[in-house]
Amino acid sequence: MNAAVLTPRKAASVNPLKSSAPLGAAMAYLGMAECQPLFHGSQGCTAFAMVLMVRHFREAIPVQTTAMNEISTILGGMDHVEQALVTIATRAKPKLIGICSTGLTETRGEDVGPELKILKARNPELADVGVVFAATPDYAGGLQEGWAIAVTALIEAFVPAEKLPTDRDQITILASSALTPGDIDELRDITEAFGLSAIVLPDLSGSLDGHVPDAYQGTSYGGTTLEDMRRLGASAATLAFGASLRRPAEVLEARTGVPSRVLDLPLGLEAADALIVALTEISGRPVPNRLRRQRSQVVDALLDSHFYYGGKSVALAAEPDLLLPWARLFAGLGAELPVVISTVNTPELAAVPAASVTVGDLEDLEHGAAEARCDLLVTHAHGRQASARLGIPLYRMGFPMFDRVGNQHRVSVGYRGTRDRVFEVANLFLESLDHEHEGEDGHAGSHTAPG
Repeated sequence: MNAAVLTPRKAASVNPLKSSAPLGAAMAYLGMAECQPLFHGSQGCTAFAMVLMVRHFREAIPVQTTAMNEISTILGGMDHVEQALVTIATRAKPKLIGICSTGLTETRGEDVGPELKILKARNPELADVGVVFAATPDYAGGLQEGWAIAVTALIEAFVPAEKLPTDRDQITILASSALTPGDIDELRDITEAFGLSAIVLPDLSGSLDGHVPDAYQGTSYGGTTLEDMRRLGASAATLAFGASLRRPAEVLEARTGVPSRVLDLPLGLEAADALIVALTEISGRPVPNRLRRQRSQVVDALLDSHFYYGGKSVALAAEPDLLLPWARLFAGLGAELPVVISTVNTPELAAVPAASVTVGDLEDLEHGAAEARCDLLVTHAHGRQASARLGIPLYRMGFPMFDRVGNQHRVSVGYRGTRDRVFEVANLFLESLDHEHEGEDGHAGSHTAPG
């Protein structure tokens, strides 16, 4: 049974669920080594995106803006782009400058891409700097769409259109915006357990993983290098995590001939198994014993926890790449999903195990959760107001999470990530049971799983 996808007829988004496409593109650029993202738009567009990233990652975020004003918006902003590129190249000395457009410049019709070669040719300061452009208007899509557009632009700009001699022990991982730096580290560890090395694109685990650098620099501290990009054609396979990366995977395969697979985020037993099967087939090696033991721990976690999920009513809101695996996890443990909200309409939403999915905002989540008398809200930190008003616990996941620390180290993928998330949510349900019993008899009761 396919979920029906509903779009409310509202004049405006009251409490937005999604973040903008330019923000997603900038985050992807920050997964590149020694990169400086550049917003082509007003200073306000840049400031808002930077504040969200600073609050989520709690790190210095090196982004710049072309600082468009009223006059340049009318007459054209390429002079601002040129000045920004030269200033950044002179002061920050990046290896890469990633430009992302905004609704302001896209509405005017700025055609930045074809102008970049001209700008580079007449400014010697840009001779050794890679420059890439992603068209990401705020009004089209959300964070994961902007991220995917930037990844596609990076592939088209820096991956040679040729098939290199295959390195059987190298694979490419295209990382979704739904993956944290900790998730990427976990995927790399799993890959290495099969004797494979992975080039991750983009790689936030090198740049926004919460470490103290040896010295300050005005660009991203780590991530995928341009040299890594030029080696992608030698990979034995490409694994793209999240349906939003299907287009980048197709572009990469067309340019290099490297076969690609698009996998769901490996959250949940079935999705994690799919990753392990893929790595077994690519490497030709058996599953390591430690991964077999981790799988057994997930099975045990599901057995221990399903008593507390069964019959619970969950209101879930996230971008599609993150929404689908979490929905499957809850449904597989016996929870009901009467309220499911997504940011954009994608074909994958039909696979969500719910009667319907609404393309909407957090107001839709709040109203739906109140009407369905849900036991748990699951979304990012902006859901905290709805949680407080409804008196329903909030489980935070996704971006942004500005009211918790350690977001970059949070792991939700693979067997270990699945095990930990299953326990974490089960403990929230247990805590709610304790509060209910305190209200009934004045003290917390003891709870045991049904025999």
